Amino acid sequence: MRSLIYCLILIVVVASCQQPQASQEEQSFSHDIQTEQKPWTHSEFESPKEQLRFAIIGDLSGGERDSIFRVAVAQLNLLKPELIVSVGDLIEGDYKQEEDLHAQWDSFDERAKEASAPLFYVGGNHDLTDQTLWKVWDARYGRRYYHFVYRNVLFLILDTEDHTKERIQEISEARIRAMDSVAQFGWGILDQTVYHRMPEQVAGNIGAQQADYFTEIIKANSGVIHTFILVHKAPWKNKDPEFAQIEQALGNQPYTVFNGHKHAFDHELRNGRDYIRLATTGGVHLPNNGRSADHLTLVSVDSNGASISHLLMAGILDKTGKVPLNGDTLCFEEELCEQLNNISNTE
Repeated sequence: MRSLIYCLILIVVVASCQQPQASQEEQSFSHDIQTEQKPWTHSEFESPKEQLRFAIIGDLSGGERDSIFRVAVAQLNLLKPELIVSVGDLIEGDYKQEEDLHAQWDSFDERAKEASAPLFYVGGNHDLTDQTLWKVWDARYGRRYYHFVYRNVLFLILDTEDHTKERIQEISEARIRAMDSVAQFGWGILDQTVYHRMPEQVAGNIGAQQADYFTEIIKANSGVIHTFILVHKAPWKNKDPEFAQIEQALGNQPYTVFNGHKHAFDHELRNGRDYIRLATTGGVHLPNNGRSADHLTLVSVDSNGASISHLLMAGILDKTGKVPLNGDTLCFEEELCEQLNNISNTE
């Protein structure tokens, strides 16, 4: 009897192995059309399991505008990226008392935690341009530059305020004077300040220790499908040797660089790679630097490469056809808003 049961089990197992296995398409996509002709282009669906989708936010500071970032977080929750990264300037950093800076970070943290996906911080000049700002960041967040790997994609988070203590003090003092002038005369005066003419204002700085750290990280993760560099300023603009060391370490690996700081879009090809400057997600608009608009950047990456799209916040609507959190009342692009106001005033 026992041998008969074993034989029956064996027959069932063999029979099941001989059954044709349903393809992934057949398991997830069904229809009742039997003809060769079908009313669709093809049925080779992109599998989300093989693709990482993440979002990037632009600058918030330099005169953060009310409600924009909260709306951005609500829109990110609609888009459902797996993670969110930034390009720095998350607070104003204009008060040098520690309690004031902690209050600014508390405000940002509170709003950032409303996002469903984790948000990774990058430090900008508003966040890190003096030793008090360093002290507050270190107490709250620890590392000013770091990396992480997620789904075989490498993220390098750089610190472009990586100066000596003496130099950061000089830059900080010049920046305070420049911001005082801006407060009195407007952003148009910035070009005339000592701070604006400093090479570090344009491109920041990468220290040797930081460059060595990322060189080792790149070597240790040579098998990733793509690398993304998130940085506030653009150190390659000053031919920074430490940043060049990082580029050299990447070699022929596929990578993409995102930065902020100028509050306006820019794209350049460098080393055959995309170097993309984001505009704003609530920061002051600076249209003299290029197209300056509030947006979110959405990136999809798999073994075939990265697909990048910039989504203007004015066009990210909820299911009712409106910008979330009453965002239809906000201005997301200064020049466009002026045009609409002019049209409405002439009607």
